[in-house]
Amino acid sequence: MRIIEDPADLALPAFRDCGFVPTMGALHRGHGSLVERANQDGRPVIVSIFVNPTQFGPKEDYARYPRTLDSDCALLEPLGVAGVFVPSVEAIYPRGLDAARVEAAALTLPDVATKPGLEDACRPTHFGGVALVVGRLFDLVRPSAAYFGEKDYQQLRLIEDMVAADRARYGGLRIVPCATIRERDGLAMSSRNRYLAADERDAALALSRAMQVAHSAQRVETAERLMRDTLDSFGLATEYAVVRDAETLMPVRGFERPTRALIAAKLGATRLIDNTAMTVWR
Repeated sequence: MRIIEDPADLALPAFRDCGFVPTMGALHRGHGSLVERANQDGRPVIVSIFVNPTQFGPKEDYARYPRTLDSDCALLEPLGVAGVFVPSVEAIYPRGLDAARVEAAALTLPDVATKPGLEDACRPTHFGGVALVVGRLFDLVRPSAAYFGEKDYQQLRLIEDMVAADRARYGGLRIVPCATIRERDGLAMSSRNRYLAADERDAALALSRAMQVAHSAQRVETAERLMRDTLDSFGLATEYAVVRDAETLMPVRGFERPTRALIAAKLGATRLIDNTAMTVWR
């Protein structure tokens, strides 16, 4: 497994036609599952580790976001990763961070990122930074396929639409969705889970339990109310708990099309998100 700091090294023959797993580090078994899925396609696998400053708002956790390169590499080594791309901010944003933030703010994003009133409303600068960095990573790595977890479902839909809308730039790049990996008790694995104190860790189960109770509802408004009530009962501050169209992320009145339950809530200083496919659609 090679540690790659110079983007020019990504052009080496050993890394061509690769599968790509972009991450911000603080890796866990969920990230490992993305690598395992990428390995199934028989290509060399590149994992990037880059804590992207342009996707954090001014009062968010960029400074304290965990940076754990040694343990990340220890997790990746036995998985057969060909290379770990660890770029500098200068390599990703050669015109400087201020220019990158301006560029992110000016991006024309797919509707899925700009209209649902979910992450786009709660974190208005977030998806511009995500689109900017992922596009830049795709340009540097030039993968054949990239693997994204459904844990960040709105991000996944953004990237799918971004690539589909600019085939001249991304060519035949395939975006591969991968299932959310959960702890045995149902908590979705997340790098931010390490922020949680022991008592908060138990309360964080409210997200998965809220989605479980939503499946019993036969009406969208009932499902949303049950989710909010469950989050409230565990003491979480709900930002949204909604059922949306699985493709467009827009509001729905019923379950005639595939739908997704999506939650964002704060537990103390930690913001948690989760989602699941609703199984009552018909």
